Amino acid sequence: MKQKPDSRRKRNSNKSILRLPDLEHAKAAVLNSLNSVDAKRGYRHAIDDFVDWYCSEPRLAFNRIVVLRYRSHLESRQLAPGTINLRLGAVRRLAYEAADCGLLSADLAAGIRRVKGERSSRSPAMIKASAEAQRPLTRLALQQSLPPSSAPPASTLAASRSPPRT
Repeated sequence: MKQKPDSRRKRNSNKSILRLPDLEHAKAAVLNSLNSVDAKRGYRHAIDDFVDWYCSEPRLAFNRIVVLRYRSHLESRQLAPGTINLRLGAVRRLAYEAADCGLLSADLAAGIRRVKGERSSRSPAMIKASAEAQRPLTRLALQQSLPPSSAPPASTLAASRSPPRT
């Protein structure tokens, strides 16, 4: 007997609302992909913070809009731009791993990866000018605060006297 071709479309098994077990599975995949203990600790903290926020909101789909809302939540807590970018990077990686595990569609993961981070308020020129302005002050503080018997090693003084790198 010949079987009829199945005319029904297969239902997409990828989810848009991830539950805690799904998030824990994706989190484990992210942490297993990291080599450094410090990186694992930072990502674990960032992912746990996101999961706590995500699970406190009622039935949110894991998509670009939710990650934008999370970004505004981080900004409202007045976190530094570097901290916000680190946490968003962990969420992007979580989405990427969830898509790899089949828990999230590739389109949703791509949308999450497009969420921009927080821009730093200091330009590279400002950072360089600030460092150059602080060198003479650091040298002066070293000279005034230390008695002659406890002078810093010559390498420290030589580094503080070296011309600025360009």
